[in-house]
This record gives sequence, C-alpha cells and structure tokens, in this order.
Amino acid sequence: MKWDLTKYYKTYEEFKRNLNDANELVQKFKDYKGKLNEEKSFKEYFDLSIKFMCEYEKLYLYANCAIDVDRNNTEALGDFQKVMNLFQNLYENTSFEDSEVLSLGEEYVFSLVEKYEELNQYRFSFENLFRKKEHTPSALEQRIIANFEAVRDNTREIFSSLATGDVKPHIVKLNDGREVDITDSNWTVLVGESKDKEERRKIFEAEFVRFEENKNTFASIYNSVLKSDIALAKSKGFESSIEMYLFENNIPVSLYKNLIEIAHEAAPILKEYLALKKDVLKLDEIHTYDRFLDLVSEDESKKYTYEEAKNLFFDSIAKYDKEFVEFAHEALEDGYVDVYPKNGKTSGAYSNSTVNTHPCILLNFTEDLDDCFTLAHEAGHSIHTLFSNKYQPPVNQSYKIFVAEIASTFNEHNLLDYLLTKGTLTKNEKIKLIQNAIDNIVATFIRQTLFAEYEYIAHTMAENGEAITEDSLSNIMIKLYDLYYGIDITKEKVKKYVWAYVHHFFASPYYVYQYATSFSASLAIYQNVKDGKTDAFKNYLELLKSGDSDYPINLVKKAGVDFTKLDALKAVTKRFKDLLLELRRIINE
Repeated sequence: MKWDLTKYYKTYEEFKRNLNDANELVQKFKDYKGKLNEEKSFKEYFDLSIKFMCEYEKLYLYANCAIDVDRNNTEALGDFQKVMNLFQNLYENTSFEDSEVLSLGEEYVFSLVEKYEELNQYRFSFENLFRKKEHTPSALEQRIIANFEAVRDNTREIFSSLATGDVKPHIVKLNDGREVDITDSNWTVLVGESKDKEERRKIFEAEFVRFEENKNTFASIYNSVLKSDIALAKSKGFESSIEMYLFENNIPVSLYKNLIEIAHEAAPILKEYLALKKDVLKLDEIHTYDRFLDLVSEDESKKYTYEEAKNLFFDSIAKYDKEFVEFAHEALEDGYVDVYPKNGKTSGAYSNSTVNTHPCILLNFTEDLDDCFTLAHEAGHSIHTLFSNKYQPPVNQSYKIFVAEIASTFNEHNLLDYLLTKGTLTKNEKIKLIQNAIDNIVATFIRQTLFAEYEYIAHTMAENGEAITEDSLSNIMIKLYDLYYGIDITKEKVKKYVWAYVHHFFASPYYVYQYATSFSASLAIYQNVKDGKTDAFKNYLELLKSGDSDYPINLVKKAGVDFTKLDALKAVTKRFKDLLLELRRIINE
C-alpha cells in the first residue's frame, strides 16, 4: 500500500551515485556552446540530451516521491533541493540551445534529422522551435532567463513550505467527542460525513484558517508570481502572460475565452443543482463546503476497500483492447501506488513519471465511492504514460497536460456507465452515482474554469499596474463565486482566501483551464466509443500512443474532437442538463 522506491533505485547509495554522475554529465553540455554549427557536435549534443533523459530524469521522480510522502522529512527535502539544483544547472548549461539551433536555419537542421536516425525523434521539437522563433530570446537572454528561473522555483518552494510544511495543527472537537487534527487529506471527508452545519463550519474553518492567518504573506508570494510572469512574457516579446503560456502549446487565446463563456452558460444549471441539493438535504443555506455532502445518508453509502476499488475499475474496462487492460493492471502494481493519507503527506492525488520509467500514483484513499473514481482517474494517467513510453522515443514521451486529463476522465465516464448499467443498483446507489458524476462536472469543468478566469483577471490586473493585495485577490473570488455558484462566500469567513489554497496558481500558472478542456474532449471521445462509432476506440488508443509528437489540438482532433469549434465544450453543458434531469427523476420516483 506504499511506494517501494527500490523499484527506481535499489539503495539510497545508488541514488546518490546517480545524482553525482548526472551532475558530471550536466557540466558537459557547456562544452558545446558555440559549436552546434558543427555537424559532429550537433549530433553529440542531442545524443547527450537523450542520455540524460533516459538515465537521470528518474532522479526527480525518486526525490519527489520521497518528499511527498512526508513533507517534514528534512533529509528528503535536502535531496529534492539537490535534484532541483541539478535541473536548474541543466537549464542554465543548455540555455544556448534554442538560439543556436535557430541560427542554423530550418533547411540545415532538418537535413541532419534526415541524415541521422537518432535525431528523427526531435523532428516535432524542431518544428515547434522554428514556429516560436519570433519569441525565442538570444543566447545571452536565454541565460539570464535561466538564472532567473531559480528565483521562480524558490517562490514556488516558499509557497509549498508555508501552505504545507509549516502548517500548525488545528484540532477540532467533533460532536461524537473525537478530537481531530484537520488536514488537507481528511477535511473533505469529515465535512461530507457531518450532519451538523456548525460542525461542518468548524472543520472547514480549521482547514482554511492558515490562509487567513498568513493572508498578506500569501498575497505577497502571489504578487511575486504575477510579476515574474509579466517579466518573463515581456522578455520573450509577448503582449500578455496568457499569450506566453498558451503559445507554448500553440493554443489560441480564443479557446480560453470560449471556455469561460461556456462555463458562464452552465452556471444557471449549477445553481439549479445547488437549489435541489439544498431542498433534498433541508439546508437553511448552502455553503461551498456543502458540496461534499451526499444526497443519500452515510449508512446508505457503500464503503470500498482499496482492493475492491481496483477490481471495480478492472471489471469496468474488461471489454476494451487487451493491451489497454494489461497496462491498467501494470499501472496499479504493488509498490507503484501510495494509497492512504497520513500527516505530512501531500494532499490530493496524482500520477507522476519520467522518461522510460514506470509511473507512480499518489492517492489519499478514504474508502468513499469518490476514491474509486480517483483511482480510475489516476490509473488513466499511468496507462497513458505506459502507452506513450512504449510507442514514442524519449523526446516525445512527456505528453502535455492539455491531453493528459483526457485519459484520466475517460476512465471516470466509463466507470460511471458501468456502475449504472450493472442492473443491481438501488435507488440510493443510483442517486449517489449520478451525484458523483455531476459533482465531477462541477469540480473538473466549472470550478476549474472559475479558477482559470481568476488567473486571467489577476494577471490582467497586474499587467495594468493595479495593486495586488489579499483584499483585491479575495474580491475576485467573491465575485466569481457569486457568478458561478450564486453563493456569497463572505458569509463563510475564510473562503475568500481560496486563491491561496490552490497550489497551481503558484506553481503552474495558466494550467488549470486544461482540466476543463480535457474533460470536454474526453466526454466527446467517450461518447463516440459508447455509441460504437467506427474506429472510435482505435483512434483513442492512437492518442494515448502519440505522446508529445504533435500539437495538443491536433492530437485531440485526430481522436475525434475539433476544438476550433464550440461543440466539444457545449457537450459538457448538455451532459450536465441530462444528468440533472435524471437525478430529479430518480429522486421523485
């Protein structure tokens, strides 16, 4: 039930030796500065890059796993910092790469790609590089930016330390007499189990109070994030931060704005759902944290052991391609999944991987039905990785997040339909499942789009020279929660500091919108598969096999979804309406 890090390095000493070897290799990259115009040096340089990917990238996976199971482990933190320093040095020592390759011209570079089979895997990377030529800084500018990146990384680490590492215990005495330390991992479960509104309020405030206590510090950190984004965008010749972040993957800004527009159209449906929830649960007033309440009571909600959750997932995909099923089992092999929550462990869930390395999964499994869907979700990421690792060369294995969430949410759609069609479900079980599906739409499509709109507004304010304070950031969230949810979060005391709660704002700006777009795409792809459309699953597998071999929008289009049109986004709104109608019907039976 825990990660077995010996699967990556048999001993800690082996990890240290590998780290030392990697540091030595990284120094060699500097020797090629100014020499990429020499054919022999060009070939050697990119061969060296592949060697680093294949032999040393797993250092990050190992160190990250060690720190995420215990953020209070100072030795693991030290190792993680050493690994991050390694990658920072790599970034600095290769900062000349783009400008030198560009100076050679497309014709010459692709003549080498044709000449050397080993370089063929760089074809798309080079195509993308020449596309970005206008916004690619000179060698000197690249080096300055590379040095600056260490400061950006440090800002992220400061946030993580304040948000997780330095968190003081917040003990809440529950109505049953238990005294519980509220953590990232247990607060949502405790709120969902509570039948008392005051107890739910206490649990929620115990989780969020740290953001109120450090609101000015969090605002200062986020202001640094915004300013560094603006500085980086200007350095690369962009008009705005959003253009810079979306340009990297050739995503049009119009798609981002269309996403927000469609989410606004879905907001009335969300408000209808919340009104239904308030009525069924007989709540005087609905709060944001009431989203964790089930429409059926706790004693009617089945609990699932981890083994039961795995088997449920395996049964749900048994009808699919043999290799897909085999990779699903491989993804959840013992030693590659850290299952249960504990103090100091990173909250949430993820699948992580590096080149030619078996992916690992972090869970915080609490035996709810939601956890079964989380398992299927993260297994989807790992299945995607296993396909990509098998069918793509090292350079193209690390697929973009824009397509990553398709594989994970495809599994969720499939699991839902599998459970609904088993024929053995009670009325309450059906309600629970449909509620889970609706809550997934709310969490993955609507909530993430709300966060995406927040990022757009905050960055725009900073770009316009407006003050970035805890008050101005909180006001954005107050307005957005009213727009999307119809909820006045000022009544919840600490909820307005949710901007400090979302790790991605600090670590990965303009990242969260991709959860919503991927969810839309996966729903459209799954519907094609479900409807038996010719080659639908085959096309889906081709997406999983494609890694990072093309632009995300092109990969998704080949799998059957055209994001230049609004249909894929509107499909979510339709699904939301249909599920809400079905939920009302079953409740009124």
